[in-house]
Amino acid sequence: MESTKKVSLFYKFFSLLSVVRGYNISVLVIAQYLASIYIFSPEKSLRNVVFDLHLFFIVFATVCVVAGGYIINNFYDVKADKINRPYKAGLDSFVKQETKLSLYFTLNFVGFVFGFLVSWRAALFFSVYIFAIWFYSHKLKRYPLTGLISATIITILPFFVIFVYFKNFSKIIFVHAIFLFLVIMVRELIKDLENMKGAVASNYKTFPVAYGEKNTKLISIGLLLMTLVPVIFLLNYPAITYMRYYFYVALVSLIIIGTVLLKSSKKQHYTILHTTLKVLLLIGVLSLVFIDTSLLVEKVIEKLN
Repeated sequence: MESTKKVSLFYKFFSLLSVVRGYNISVLVIAQYLASIYIFSPEKSLRNVVFDLHLFFIVFATVCVVAGGYIINNFYDVKADKINRPYKAGLDSFVKQETKLSLYFTLNFVGFVFGFLVSWRAALFFSVYIFAIWFYSHKLKRYPLTGLISATIITILPFFVIFVYFKNFSKIIFVHAIFLFLVIMVRELIKDLENMKGAVASNYKTFPVAYGEKNTKLISIGLLLMTLVPVIFLLNYPAITYMRYYFYVALVSLIIIGTVLLKSSKKQHYTILHTTLKVLLLIGVLSLVFIDTSLLVEKVIEKLN
């Protein structure tokens, strides 16, 4: 009996990790801290950034709200997920819907409280963010244009709050944001191509459902071509130093993705392309440490001292 309970708890734990996308949450935390250290506050020491209590509150609030967002999205997408991701849907079902909703409200409340510990403006931001995620999951994602744009903006907002916190309004940050926005938008379109069957079953008017696969591919390729502008600018920006190799890889990867996308027609093709873009974004996050190698050395030396 005790062994059965342990197995049940084991499955529920991994089910919960699956629902809140534990991997994505971990990457988000790393991305927020690396962006804080190497982009938003390069003049501050490593210690000052890592042990900044208000920054910790913002990151923790973001984790709570984003995890809550994954839960409410999972709640509304049960029918679609059973078609698009049957194995994941099966794992997610080990946690009851009532439990998910209770956790959703708890996480959002905790996120709001930690935002309030920073300032009333931060609390207001997280309140708006919570509402935006719910409204996207409940309504906006059912329509092609609003679903695409809102999904992209919601993905970028965790970096926007860090950007506002450090008040760093440099040109390189805006160019990075444009590159990120375009790549995430392409990823969302490819994800919609991947999940067409579930979208049709759930009556979601995503881009492929509303305008067809061919037009969705053409829009995606157009967006991929637009990424050339921020990439070329960043490659000519001296401070990115060794991170330029990431943009060389990104440039080649995006060209290959566009070429393969034109010839793709099956779900597994879109899954591979979607995964490739996720990996490319992850590498981009980890490559932030190479923006200015002299800065990296200085920060490490300061830590050792």
